Amino acid sequence: EISSLTESDILVLRLDLTDRSSHEAATNSVLKHFGKIDVLVNNGGRSQRSLFVDTNLDVYNAIIELNYLGTISLTKYVLNHMIQRKKGKIVTVSSVMGIMGAPLATGYCASKHALQGFFNSLRTELTDYPEISIINICPGPVQSKIIQNVFTENLAKSLETSGDQSHKMPTDRCARLTLVSTANDLKEAWISDHPYLAVCYLWQYAPTWAWWLMNRMGKRRIQNFKSGV
Repeated sequence: EISSLTESDILVLRLDLTDRSSHEAATNSVLKHFGKIDVLVNNGGRSQRSLFVDTNLDVYNAIIELNYLGTISLTKYVLNHMIQRKKGKIVTVSSVMGIMGAPLATGYCASKHALQGFFNSLRTELTDYPEISIINICPGPVQSKIIQNVFTENLAKSLETSGDQSHKMPTDRCARLTLVSTANDLKEAWISDHPYLAVCYLWQYAPTWAWWLMNRMGKRRIQNFKSGV
């Protein structure tokens, strides 16, 4: 299918989520080019693979700066525009880790829990603007380069092995389901295959069973991590 988009329909800007002083100018550049912002998709972030007892606190600071503070900073400037228009969608890619806990990802889980709490609270502040949608997307494991770029126990250290990605959800399916969720103004969407999706339901509705299961799964996950699997 031939696209009807022209060159003026596309604007690519370099953006550093941790450089919060640049976010207002970036927002204004988009507004100058297009005249409006209909949808903001917050999709920047890094994961983590390390045990808390081994991890430098600087890593936790960096995770919060990027995943949480960077996201809400950009949201602040875009939301000001949407409030003036009384219309818009703010889509934030959280994670199933935003609704559960898991070993080797204490900082990542914390940042995603923070995003969930922030946007769920922000939604309650926007009741006078029914056409501004706050949409939280919670993917499970998805095929991407997120593993190659995870935080480890030290800011200067990268992950030595990324492991097999084939069991994870294909990227295009996750993107399609995110678009469907956005089009239908879902407040929250869990996008995952089983068994991860089943664990989400357990965590939501039967947390005692979820903790029991996660302790069993977590022990094996930590053993595999320590042995380099």
